[in-house]
Amino acid sequence: MTETRLSFKEMCSRFDVTPRTLRYYEYIELLAPEKEGRARFYGPREVARMKLILRGRRFGFSLEEIRQWLLIYGKKGERPQLQAWLALADRQLQALERQREELDSTLADLRALRETAVAELDRLPDD
Repeated sequence: MTETRLSFKEMCSRFDVTPRTLRYYEYIELLAPEKEGRARFYGPREVARMKLILRGRRFGFSLEEIRQWLLIYGKKGERPQLQAWLALADRQLQALERQREELDSTLADLRALRETAVAELDRLPDD
């Protein structure tokens, strides 16, 4: 493996993604590897973009949101990209907070129902 470029297989291995995923990211223009014949090579720019893509997915952003955000840097520069990131992050933080509240409520309901079942079981005579 070279320091500056990763092969297709090395890229899959490094980021623990399937070849299908990597080809799809290229197809939707998230990644643009260098091509030599049929071989693809990923330089530092593509490695950095892959890190951002995977981080964005972990945070719950859609691939289209990530693609649009990455396009801003190339067209408008760092300031607009950071402003767009802040808007996306704020929106996603609100959505995740709502999900956490719903999850907390669901957990409380399930615990209460479990306790009711334990109490009912304790009242029943042994077989």
